[in-house]
Amino acid sequence: MFDLESIGAGLPVAETIARLGPLIDATGSLVVEAPPGTGKTTLVPPALAQHTGGKVLVTAPRRVAVRAAARRLALLDGSELGERVGYSVRGEHYDGSAVEFMTPGVLIRRLLNDPGLESVTGVIFDEVHERQLDTDLVLGMVAELRALREDLQVVAMSATLDARRFAELLDGANILSTPAVTHPLEIDYQPHPGRIEGTREFYAHLARLAEQAVARRGESALVFVPGVREVELVLGALSGDYPALPLHGRLKAREQDAALARFAQPRIVVSTAVAESSLTVPGVRIVVDSGLSRVPRRDSLRGMTGLVTISAAVSTADQRAGRAGREGPGWVIRAYAESDYQHFAAHITPEIATSDLTDAALNLAVWGTPRGEGLALLDPPPPRALHDAEDTLRALHAIDDEGRATDTGHRLAALPLDPRLAAALDAHGRQAADVIAVLSESPTGDVGRARVDKRVARRLQRLVADKGPVSAGRVVASAFPQWVARRAGEDDYLLASGTRARLPGDYGLRGAEWLAVADVSRTQKGSVIRAAARIDEADALAAVGVEERVVATLHEGSVRGRKVRRAGAIELSSTPVRVAPDQAASALADSVSAADFTYSPKAAALRDRLAFLHEQCGEPWPDPARADVGPELEHVARGTPLAKVDMYPAMQRILPWPEASRLDDLAPSRLHVPSGSNPRIDYSTGRPVVRVKLQECFGMTTSPECAGVKVQFHLLSPAGRPLAVTDDLESFFSGPYQEVRKDMRGRYPKHPWPEDPWTATATAKTTARTKK
Repeated sequence: MFDLESIGAGLPVAETIARLGPLIDATGSLVVEAPPGTGKTTLVPPALAQHTGGKVLVTAPRRVAVRAAARRLALLDGSELGERVGYSVRGEHYDGSAVEFMTPGVLIRRLLNDPGLESVTGVIFDEVHERQLDTDLVLGMVAELRALREDLQVVAMSATLDARRFAELLDGANILSTPAVTHPLEIDYQPHPGRIEGTREFYAHLARLAEQAVARRGESALVFVPGVREVELVLGALSGDYPALPLHGRLKAREQDAALARFAQPRIVVSTAVAESSLTVPGVRIVVDSGLSRVPRRDSLRGMTGLVTISAAVSTADQRAGRAGREGPGWVIRAYAESDYQHFAAHITPEIATSDLTDAALNLAVWGTPRGEGLALLDPPPPRALHDAEDTLRALHAIDDEGRATDTGHRLAALPLDPRLAAALDAHGRQAADVIAVLSESPTGDVGRARVDKRVARRLQRLVADKGPVSAGRVVASAFPQWVARRAGEDDYLLASGTRARLPGDYGLRGAEWLAVADVSRTQKGSVIRAAARIDEADALAAVGVEERVVATLHEGSVRGRKVRRAGAIELSSTPVRVAPDQAASALADSVSAADFTYSPKAAALRDRLAFLHEQCGEPWPDPARADVGPELEHVARGTPLAKVDMYPAMQRILPWPEASRLDDLAPSRLHVPSGSNPRIDYSTGRPVVRVKLQECFGMTTSPECAGVKVQFHLLSPAGRPLAVTDDLESFFSGPYQEVRKDMRGRYPKHPWPEDPWTATATAKTTARTKK
């Protein structure tokens, strides 16, 4: 039995924990809404274990938070780790008989191995508001399991106001709210011009702010930066007058523990996002916030997913500020302007909307819900991202054409790795483990010479057989064949995917003709190779595959052919050849796409409508830029100029049936307005736009929508000159219209300018509606 009174001493959530049992018994699930610092991570798990009389699993987004929470609970319980309280993260496991903390990825693999969680009586999801991809995914999986196991009790804990949404996901869960502990915060703004660019001078500015604040207050400071590199920049800029410690997920456990220990003297802790909500850094009364976050972003066009640095969300900035007020009155120094804060996004973007979904798609397939169909997810996966993920999994033979997991897929999902790394380990065996261990930790530089975490490598070695020696380049290339690259300049490389990327000169890879790239990211100055290994040409070509085909181009209206040998987009050789007329159309397919043709207004209008629906709705609406133009190329091969080919039939061919009947409902070509003029809707900008004289909109009380997107009105004067742009007619008529009326009624006295534009015309309708 846990001594809940002792464990909860001094924790605000202790005042409401007695309500946990009755609330969760009523529905079988519960949402705990409690701000950071109220003690929910410490007290709710033992309280639920006490209530259910069995074992409770607790998942939190980051390894450092999992370890810290387990150790704190074990300490308060007076037990050793591995007895009543344990934790499980990649490479570390302490079994807990009553409470076990773990990362979402670990819980997913436990569910895939034991779908019923038969020995578990409760599951708690901590920090669900962070919207991490694995957390969203496993929450949906456990919600589905709970429909089969009514005895399984589920708790979601959130530090924000999203509690109602999580309660709906858990089939009407009750909500247990704990008020915030409010200590006054002094907030100052100290902007620096190098923040957005992330200059060294900006991070030196953070270091100065922290040292000056500690000197002034005599309290410890917590500095928030977006990533590990920035942690090192700030630490390097500190003068050394105060103890300074890093805090991030790549540190060893003892190094993380050092940052979380209580100090007798003031110190400066420089942290990534790990300290935003789920960790308490003792003694901190000062927060210095960079106002930057590093988040995943997916570039579907180039097949790249990486981390990008953006301005933090308001919710993130507020959470960071709250760290200064956990133990008493605090001081928050924001290294940005107050106007910047006011323009931050309100909330973070869920990872499922921006991340690579390969691992998630495989887990969904193995769980038995391909593409997430039927699974309770807060947000559905984007269709394009899911499509690309499934293409990758099919190339690995992990799923079939229907998205179901194959035997290979089940085998790869059992390995604690991204599916691509799992496939490389499975293919090359035990002697690839060192390289896979490096790749699993987001390396930079020369992968073949990187420091190996031997503990991780030994764990991976135990999972596969020995298949003989293998080079680092072959291992990397088998995981990421699309990123095999050939030198195209002094420091420039062309990837098999078609992307050009720059290799930093300090990576120790200068002069390599071929590279197996492990990480490439987009920057404002183009793509940059972050991690790679040397690879022989023969191994590179074997990984990518070589094809030989005849391609053709148009030169002054004539078809010119070449026999090309290439590996992906990397051209190995090219020989001029004659192209017979009956072969020209297929040969042109490599060099001429739908975008190269000239579109008539009719064809362009249909193209733009389809492009809009593809962007807003995804499948089954196709991307017109990828339309099959084979019949049109046959005309070109017979001598018809590109500009003379009618593209309307090509756009008609890609209309999905039977959904094509909904085209005019979702993206109508014209808008019905009270005057009856029915102006054309223009989708060329990616959203529905109507140019219409203001008088023709009198009588409209709401703004119509196309596929859920409000129509943007470009309102014109009687002479056709711009007056206003709005997608909210109600707000426009309630406010700005009166100024427009005042200015225009003198210029155009013969035209109506009523005070009440909603009911002013005899043809007015109470609402706008779309017309096919």
